[in-house]
Amino acid sequence: MLKQTILHETHVAQDGKMVDFGGWSMPLHYGSQLDEHHIVRRDAGMFDVSHMTIVDITGEAGQPRAFLRTLLANDIDKAAAPGQAVYTCMLNEAGGVIDDLIAYWLGGDRFRLIVNAATRDKDLAWLARVAGDFSVTLTERSELAMIAIQGPSARDKACGLLPAALKDAAAGIKPFFAVADGDWFVARTGYTGEDGFEIVLPEAEARDFWLAAVEVGVAPCGLGARDTLRLEAGLNLYGSDMDESTNPYVSNLGWTVSLGDDREFIGAGALRDRQVPAPQILTGLLLMARGVLRDHQTVVDGAGQVLGEITSGGFSPTLQRSIALARIAADAPAELFVEVRGRQLPVQALKPPFVRRGKVLVDVS
Repeated sequence: MLKQTILHETHVAQDGKMVDFGGWSMPLHYGSQLDEHHIVRRDAGMFDVSHMTIVDITGEAGQPRAFLRTLLANDIDKAAAPGQAVYTCMLNEAGGVIDDLIAYWLGGDRFRLIVNAATRDKDLAWLARVAGDFSVTLTERSELAMIAIQGPSARDKACGLLPAALKDAAAGIKPFFAVADGDWFVARTGYTGEDGFEIVLPEAEARDFWLAAVEVGVAPCGLGARDTLRLEAGLNLYGSDMDESTNPYVSNLGWTVSLGDDREFIGAGALRDRQVPAPQILTGLLLMARGVLRDHQTVVDGAGQVLGEITSGGFSPTLQRSIALARIAADAPAELFVEVRGRQLPVQALKPPFVRRGKVLVDVS
């Protein structure tokens, strides 16, 4: 039986089309995936991401920080103030990406990780394995829900719905910071390329908050729009653009690795050996002909030599063109093609993102 998010009954009542997403029953859309995409770019939409895994870390003085400095490729010390977040990866000993996640310093010896739902079991097992060398306590917060409100109007609309103790604080936080009051936790983060909040709140209060957001004009959005939005924003999807067989340098995530200190985090040795040069890169592709780019299509040069493959592809509602992320040879020529149904279609390689904060960043003329 598929697991259900906190707001499953609300989704069904609103006639959302439900699909299996990593063992969870999730809405693909609420009527129009295209409309949901555009409303996030132009106004405000929201996603039920209660399936995400939230893990709080506490322990003896200094131990939670030491644990995270060993566990994470990025340095948790970059979170210099309580509430600040760090985007990072957990790596295996070979430098492969176990998962990407956001780590928050909550103050003192308290930290929070928010990791992907589809990798929950292996993530929790890995955390427990590494934690065995430290005096820390890992607490999964499965009693909490999580709602992401995204778009240029998202924060204005969301702030009016927050508990009084959080309204002013949430309105003033910078990107990649969070504020909390009890079990309410509001972070200025997201997965769409737009501004907004990811709001963690008690399960018992989630449905009323969702319906209140609908009343002020925040549109429910499903997995379909979430994927096209993140692809336009050039954001990786675990299992497609990265996994345990790829390291951060071939996944456009080298910026999340902090090797310039004395930390010997898990995977550091392997990354030092591979840092320069990277034999492959993750690049953006813009289709220059009619057609649609899809996952696993082959990227070739003019002579038909295979250079790599698409990891994530689809149609961009904002650009009205097909776009993709592709892992290709680092020394690939400028002239590239993608094999689509026996044809070689021309593509332009470019640095993602394609769209950010509603602004088109590539030339589609």
